[in-house]
Amino acid sequence: MDAVTNPALNKFFNVYGQLGKDNLSQLSDVYHHLVIFEDPAHKIEGFSALEAYFFNLYQNINSCRFIINSYVEDGNEAFVQWTMQFSHPRLQNGKERSLEGCTQLKFKQDKVIYHRDYFDMGEMIYEGLPMFGRIIRHIKSRLGQ
Repeated sequence: MDAVTNPALNKFFNVYGQLGKDNLSQLSDVYHHLVIFEDPAHKIEGFSALEAYFFNLYQNINSCRFIINSYVEDGNEAFVQWTMQFSHPRLQNGKERSLEGCTQLKFKQDKVIYHRDYFDMGEMIYEGLPMFGRIIRHIKSRLGQ
């Protein structure tokens, strides 16, 4: 990957590259106090709500790490393609899983003011459940024929 020119994006990469249960306080270095965070299941407004969301999320998982695969930056906006490797005790008996996704970021005052994640929620959750996983994988394979 090319060198990151936006210092806020570089900080985002550094924090997400090592984010875990014990260092969630680093999120305040990345996110603006008026941040809006969206993903397929949530819309969160304000840093306090986002911090609580991450705290609950990381208390319920075994592990989670992000690998940045590519990105495009343009001034105060960036798109990041990533792979999340995670383990949840109730999905596939805690086996590590991978999920591909993309994030749109907008920056203000050298912090993230807008964060929107795009990923397949079915792949993340439902494919990890014993009964639903087999059915969804079967349907996906049939769609490709």
